[in-house]
Amino acid sequence: MVTAIVLINARRDMIGETAQELTELDGISEVYSVAGLYDLVAIIRARDNEQMAEIVTGNMLRMVGIEKTTTLVAFRAYSRHDLERMFAIGMEDEEPPA
Repeated sequence: MVTAIVLINARRDMIGETAQELTELDGISEVYSVAGLYDLVAIIRARDNEQMAEIVTGNMLRMVGIEKTTTLVAFRAYSRHDLERMFAIGMEDEEPPA
């Protein structure tokens, strides 16, 4: 599983619509409206780099409401929650982590 955090500058008049459109893309697990330098933050959890590339460069860059993105690819997750297990629901074909 590949995880990325995408920081998004959106058209001011389309923030809500853009957030909703993002939530409908396969692989995007969460979208947050935020304050500061960016308007939205999307969390992507993809099977592999190919799916990640399709989401970011194939789907997101074509969205009218998105003006600019910065993508941060996660190397490791540091959390009290077992994120890998939480997001593996429905992926019965894969072996559970040892």
